[in-house]
Amino acid sequence: MIGGTASESAYRVLMGVLESRTGQTLSPNRIWRIEMSLKPVMQRHGLADLDALVAALVTSNSRQLLDDTVDAMLNNETYFYREHSVFDDIAANALENLREVNARTRRLTIWHCGVSTGQEAYSMAMLFAEQDMKWAGWKVDIVGTDVSYHAIGRARVGLYSQFEIQRGLPVQRMVRWFDQTEAGWLAKADLRRRVDFTVQNMLTDKPPLGAPADLIFCRNLLLYFSAPMREKAFARLRAVAAPQSFLVLGAGETVLGQTDQFVASRRLRGLYEPADRPTPRIAAIAAA
Repeated sequence: MIGGTASESAYRVLMGVLESRTGQTLSPNRIWRIEMSLKPVMQRHGLADLDALVAALVTSNSRQLLDDTVDAMLNNETYFYREHSVFDDIAANALENLREVNARTRRLTIWHCGVSTGQEAYSMAMLFAEQDMKWAGWKVDIVGTDVSYHAIGRARVGLYSQFEIQRGLPVQRMVRWFDQTEAGWLAKADLRRRVDFTVQNMLTDKPPLGAPADLIFCRNLLLYFSAPMREKAFARLRAVAAPQSFLVLGAGETVLGQTDQFVASRRLRGLYEPADRPTPRIAAIAAA
């Protein structure tokens, strides 16, 4: 028995469904949570247990049931300014580097891959909004994508609970960029319009970017992939990355031994860049 009260075959089917649809695998510490995570789905669709859910997945053509099942098994953990020092370094170094690199086009494309419910993308949007004068005349596209339609739906609305709004968000920014409502804290219209959110599977779907990505956030996502899926994911990221772009991974993630598409940045500590990145004509910004 893998976990819970369902048959082992039911767990294996569900794990296979998750990997085939998202590329993610379930670690042992997540397997035991399957039944708890899927209880709302079973109640919504009138199914008694996991075995009944798996039987329905196999025998029915319900796209809604499949989407709900996969969505419930995803880990949508995120919060504002996660690892605040990362955003400080990006603001002070990476964006300054890209500002010089893209001075002629005055365009910047930022992709948040696996954005979940949107806090990371909104954090970046706040950073730009607070420097409007500095970026005047620039076209800054911030795009957030995730395989979870439920998470993207929440991100588009921009509504967060008291617990969510306090996770990583300073009080000054909370009151400046969000309105308190009976339903929760709602992102102001000016903030919401700065980010485009789209449902997207990064392993199979082309990201909705109008230009190659200058800065890619793919944090705490690849650690859920198997080695072959991770290699494929890195190749997908490189395919849309601008030549002199930066890749941001989670604190527990690295490119070492995982891919030859990216290497640790020679310019900015803690970031990664395409392995074939051209030598810049401008002076490199020293890592802090």
